[in-house]
Amino acid sequence: MKTMNKRGQIIYVVDDDVSVCLALKLLLESHGFRVETFNCAKDFLTFKHLKMSSCLLLDVQLPDVSGMLLQESLAILEVVIPVVFITGHGDIPMSVKAMQHGAIDFLPKPFTEDNLLKAIERAIAKNKIDNKSQGDVDKIKERIKTLSPRELEVFHLVAQGLMNKQIASRWGTALQTIKVHRGRVMQKMQAKTATELIHLAQKAGLSSSLD
Repeated sequence: MKTMNKRGQIIYVVDDDVSVCLALKLLLESHGFRVETFNCAKDFLTFKHLKMSSCLLLDVQLPDVSGMLLQESLAILEVVIPVVFITGHGDIPMSVKAMQHGAIDFLPKPFTEDNLLKAIERAIAKNKIDNKSQGDVDKIKERIKTLSPRELEVFHLVAQGLMNKQIASRWGTALQTIKVHRGRVMQKMQAKTATELIHLAQKAGLSSSLD
């Protein structure tokens, strides 16, 4: 496979076998990746992850916690890094579980360079999409912070599908007052329609908390 220029992309390797870490580091750096290696899950979790397109090559068996538990921990901590498992002790049920929890691939050792690079390519592509999506969510949340408490309430209710008259009735407030609040919400949230507001609420994860 041709050497790839992968500046701005980082591969994390978590494997308790120092020789495996070194071999992967040399291989991946030859393809232009930046590589950081770790011999246990704790060291990886305490590392300040860089804001770059990334992928995690993760061994199943580690000295502190298993790779499977580390994968679950990343999800809980909302660390968005696609995982490619590498293992010499895997089985089909384990690989199925890993994939169900979002792993990009499950590569049994020894694996080929071609299969590894293809898995990394898929992981990086997914990470770019995930990062863009997270960036969009962050922008929406910044807009939400500009809303006054009353405007935020209106945003919640409109996102539920309530009409101006229904909100006014619920609050015992003049319809014109609701229209003013809604107009400000639409402006601050940069939405042209109620449908757009609903989509923004869903992206920001507010829909599940709306009463």
